[in-house]
Amino acid sequence: MPVYAVDSTLIDLSLALCPWANWTGTTAAVKLHVALDLRGPLPAFVTLTQASHADVLWLDDLPIEPGSFYVMDRGYIDFRRLRRLDEAGAFFVVRDRSDVKYCRVTSHPVPPGSTVRSDQSIRLRGCVARPNWPGLLRRVSLYDPEHSRWIVVWTNQWTLSAALIAELYRRRWQVELFFRWVKQTLRIRTFYGTSDNAVRVQLWSAIALYLAIAITRKTLGLSTNLTTFVQVLSLHALSRLPINELFATSDCAQKNSSVGEQLMLNHI
Repeated sequence: MPVYAVDSTLIDLSLALCPWANWTGTTAAVKLHVALDLRGPLPAFVTLTQASHADVLWLDDLPIEPGSFYVMDRGYIDFRRLRRLDEAGAFFVVRDRSDVKYCRVTSHPVPPGSTVRSDQSIRLRGCVARPNWPGLLRRVSLYDPEHSRWIVVWTNQWTLSAALIAELYRRRWQVELFFRWVKQTLRIRTFYGTSDNAVRVQLWSAIALYLAIAITRKTLGLSTNLTTFVQVLSLHALSRLPINELFATSDCAQKNSSVGEQLMLNHI
């Protein structure tokens, strides 16, 4: 099933060099919005906006794929916009917001010994939330022992297990890794131009490069991580060797070192 992690990040700029990106009066930035397809992970939909553009407004521009999941943080809670996803046949998993009032309708059993602590059907309260979402929502709470914190999510999906709903939200961290990788590896902290168009061209070039690298690695069936992949290619930019031969030795070594592992996740 398609699962998209939806998030945004700020790209800091110099206010003196880029006054057109003035955000707070003392800082300048643009905002990069991404729907990351976790099957890749690859950016499926990307938009650049002013830094002041609210995250939740981006849901109006996001193409909706029926049957897919959209995993989001609490900054995207707007029940009118979430209802648009629901009416289009898509599912959302969004972290809860403490200022939204609700009442519990019923509780569902949870597997003993798991990190999931509750699985509930809830009904929203209040003059703003209730009219925009008059039906029931599913509320799943879990305890994250690694970071010693509680996580509560809301979803319109009723058939998957609570543990799988929690796992879908946990996978959202891949979009944060994507932002970190793009900023650090593709060196977009230094810009070659200071105009609006120059900054956007460089950012779009960085996204295109990421896609080219990720697709090439996937097509060749290489397990080398993307950072090493970029480093090796940069050292052999003028080499006539086929790309897969550049990684033959290191890729075999990685496969041998992973013998016995039952589950491998592709990390950026």
